[in-house]
Amino acid sequence: MTVIIGVMLHAVGASFASLCYTPEKKVVGWSWQTYWLAQAFVCWLILPLLVAWFTIPQLMTVLQVAPSEAMWKSFLLGMAYGVGGTAFGLAIRYMGFSLTYAISIGISCIIGTLLPPFVKGELYEVFARPGAEWIALGMFLGVIGIALCGKAGREKEMNMEVQGLKTGSTFSIKKGLPLCLLAGVLSALYGFSIDQGQPIADVALEYGAGNYQSNVIYIFSNTGAFVTTFFYCFYLHFKEKTFSEFKISSPGFLKRNYALAALTGVLWYAQFFFYGLGHVRMGDYKFTSWAVHMIMLVMFSTLAGVMMGEWSMAKRKTINYLVFAMFTLLLAVLLLTFGNYLAE
Repeated sequence: MTVIIGVMLHAVGASFASLCYTPEKKVVGWSWQTYWLAQAFVCWLILPLLVAWFTIPQLMTVLQVAPSEAMWKSFLLGMAYGVGGTAFGLAIRYMGFSLTYAISIGISCIIGTLLPPFVKGELYEVFARPGAEWIALGMFLGVIGIALCGKAGREKEMNMEVQGLKTGSTFSIKKGLPLCLLAGVLSALYGFSIDQGQPIADVALEYGAGNYQSNVIYIFSNTGAFVTTFFYCFYLHFKEKTFSEFKISSPGFLKRNYALAALTGVLWYAQFFFYGLGHVRMGDYKFTSWAVHMIMLVMFSTLAGVMMGEWSMAKRKTINYLVFAMFTLLLAVLLLTFGNYLAE
């Protein structure tokens, strides 16, 4: 039962993740770097500190007692994740939303899930436990489902281009594919960052943090992501001379832009707030949290697109691909849940 609750909490987190980039569409008069840095300030700097302060008893004592090695590992891996997140955003420009998701998240799903037990030398051991075959099958179907979603999405985008509904395409495999691969590998390191920060969470647990223990890790993993994001956005501001956008925007839109950026940050952070609550309930196969989250992220992002009418002009063949992909993703989540349940 604990595992089922954990998967449900992962579902809540993934639903927030699927919506976190929608406010960007309403931003007016800001360049990408202005919006991205404003939302990063909320989700990667302010909220991790604020939420940890309210949910981790004796936070300052925990930070003094916790091993500094775990803090540095989590921080540095978070920095790498920040580079991956930036590469993901750039990849979308050249590969489109659907293919970027399919390639990058497919890679992230595999690497981010298997890396923690592999580094610890426990990969063979964990797959010798009860339910391991269901875990392996669930991960395999998850990657297949993500790839099918990417195929359906790319066909939808190509159909829109043929109908003249989408213009100004900058599609380039040569530029986009390396970015997708880089984004997939480095984005997977966020899950590894949380894993390497577990000794900090263990100390927080001793001081009464309970199921909120993961919140203390985000102080380091998210701050690391903020550092690399800050330097890249600062470089773009310097190059394109857009610093003034923080003070000016289209008439009447400055406060609205800040509000939308803050909303993006809150939605992004909320996904990992619930990720942490679900992660601590996943038992012996806790490392599968990343796979569950990635699969659900693609599933809910696609559903959000359907509800917002993004698939209304797609051909019947494309819709059939999409339905089969969604069924595959749902089956993958059920198999991962069943495998974790057997281990419990």
